[in-house]
Amino acid sequence: MSRSPLLSVIVKTLNEDALITQTLESVLAETRSLEAEIIVADCLSTDQTVSIARRYPVHIVQLANIADKGCGAAPQLGFQHSCGEFVYVMDGDMIAAPGFLAQALDLLQRDASLAGVGGMIVEVNVNSLEFASRVLRAKKDLQPGLVDRLNGGGLYRRSAIEQVGYLSDRNLHAYEELELAQRLRSAGWRLARLPMMAVEHHGHTLNAFNLLWRRFRTRYAWGVGEILRAGALRNEAIAVIRDLPELRLYSIVLVWWAIMLGLATLAPRPEGTWLAALLFALPFAAMSILRRSISLGVYAVVSWHVNLVSALAGLLAPRRHDPREPIPSVVLHTPQMVEQTATSQSASR
Repeated sequence: MSRSPLLSVIVKTLNEDALITQTLESVLAETRSLEAEIIVADCLSTDQTVSIARRYPVHIVQLANIADKGCGAAPQLGFQHSCGEFVYVMDGDMIAAPGFLAQALDLLQRDASLAGVGGMIVEVNVNSLEFASRVLRAKKDLQPGLVDRLNGGGLYRRSAIEQVGYLSDRNLHAYEELELAQRLRSAGWRLARLPMMAVEHHGHTLNAFNLLWRRFRTRYAWGVGEILRAGALRNEAIAVIRDLPELRLYSIVLVWWAIMLGLATLAPRPEGTWLAALLFALPFAAMSILRRSISLGVYAVVSWHVNLVSALAGLLAPRRHDPREPIPSVVLHTPQMVEQTATSQSASR
């Protein structure tokens, strides 16, 4: 294009070959009548994601260093290669819903106070304990109206992003959308969610406990601690604590363990041991009743503990990068390459 497009769509990918065809075709269909560029921001996929994406008229950019891999790096990688007036961020395991982008663009163009607009996210993989729990929680930020963050992706105004410095903090392994929202809200911007479907999300199909372990191993679960540290550096730790009820929950878990250990070691035996055992079992029973499922109840309590340890690890982990600095990257593919291939094939016939 001779001038900047109206819209840049950033598709974040990491080993998404199972769905990337549907993802890109849905985005191409939705942007057909718009001046738009599509950027696949790849975090060093080891499957066929990049090979499949090369078949389409999209830009493919990839991290240059494996150490930069993370949820915070992917959106920023795409953003630094984009130039659209508006920027839409989505995952490579999502399928764009018809009509959402047009409605979101219209709202942003009409309301100058809005920095970003999201829509409803339909979870397809509700057989997983993780995503079943997510649907049951039905967080306020996933409901229509003004919201405090755009989890699951959204359409942003470039000028708002540039005002607050960067799209996402590459030091974060999770919660990058919330960290962005906090910076935008501090600058006076608002966020909204439309009462219409934006994407169909095909989440992980791993066993929930395997997924929990994977999130710890890949540092995804460290995100709570990392965003708390980032907020403290911006003198906004209180805002982070306010926005993350998980932190209050983890504090309760620490108190719970302190009381159990106190009963087990200081109270007369065997009464103290029995009381500690009863206190240990109580949350499992309560959550199983609340979730109406023993498996969901057990998963909830186990995840509290894994996420608590992860949050402490993330809080103590050093921040390695200035989020305003460009991320080292490689351009693997451009739309012009698809056109050149098609022209060569036509000429050979």
